[in-house]
Amino acid sequence: MEHKKTFFSVKRETKHGTVYVEGPVPPEKLATYSFHEGLVAFRPPKQQQQAIIEIAGLPEGRIVIIRNEDIVVGYVTYLYPDPLERWAEDRIDDMIELGAIEVIPDYRGTGSGKALLAVSFMGDEMEDYLVITTEYYWHWDLKGTGLNVWDYRKMMEKMMSSVGFEYFATDDPEITSHPANCLMAREGKRVPPETIERFDRLRFRNRFMY
Repeated sequence: MEHKKTFFSVKRETKHGTVYVEGPVPPEKLATYSFHEGLVAFRPPKQQQQAIIEIAGLPEGRIVIIRNEDIVVGYVTYLYPDPLERWAEDRIDDMIELGAIEVIPDYRGTGSGKALLAVSFMGDEMEDYLVITTEYYWHWDLKGTGLNVWDYRKMMEKMMSSVGFEYFATDDPEITSHPANCLMAREGKRVPPETIERFDRLRFRNRFMY
């Protein structure tokens, strides 16, 4: 599959000044920016920047960022599912995963997450993909937001649904290990039925339970 990457950039005015929401950003451009010290949800900022540069260099990898001048204050990643996850057991060429979305605390509650997603799906090529995302409560910043797991999940579902993600049931043990965890997916307009059928087989191993 050819992974087309059409670059978009949207200018936004915030209380912190002018920011740009843009992507997919190529790895060589990402290397010229600094990652804000508040981007610590997954690993230290410098290590996360290196990981994101590597993702951007993958054929299917897509990185959309929010930057204030040359400082990245938020990002979202898209790539093939982790080989250790169930979702990689069947390598579906047109199925990618929203792997991480993070915005520094100062920019939360300003629509930054929705803006990252909106720019992510501006390219017509995204209608060729089934994009999945797995939401685990242990990745959520409950302490920083002051939300409980259910309010946080509602917030995530609302944000994801703004670009067409929907809830999908699954018997994946990591997701079913806590009722707040969930699987969501966005089906592009040109995704063939075969892709959905293969995704359905990945979702359920114990179909007699459902």
